[in-house]
Amino acid sequence: MYTKTTKNINITVNPYYLEDQSEPDEQHYVWAYQVTINNVGKEIVQLKNRFWKIIDSNGTKQEVRGEGVVGEQPILNPGEKFEYTSGTPLSTPSGFMEGYYEMETKNGKKFEATIPLFSLDSPHTSKNLN
Repeated sequence: MYTKTTKNINITVNPYYLEDQSEPDEQHYVWAYQVTINNVGKEIVQLKNRFWKIIDSNGTKQEVRGEGVVGEQPILNPGEKFEYTSGTPLSTPSGFMEGYYEMETKNGKKFEATIPLFSLDSPHTSKNLN
């Protein structure tokens, strides 16, 4: 698991490879990732937007921006958590993801809560020993 706290918003990501949805012979690899967003602060916040950077093992970058997550813009009271699961395909057997959520406090102050850089690994990744 990967975790990062920014301005009292703790984000934990647990990625896992989906063998049953992947077709390695066709360069199609799929991962799911479970995200937990925990408001450890004293203010009410709302997740407004998301930004992801997805990088495959060839260095090809893809950026994803949009409103909310999984069709929601959750409001988190102090001490509350929001969890969701999403996924991403790659054309390589490994890669990385990172990003941020744009959060907004009840009084309209916006800030970015960092999503930690995490690794997408499959059993099809070739390992080089030095």
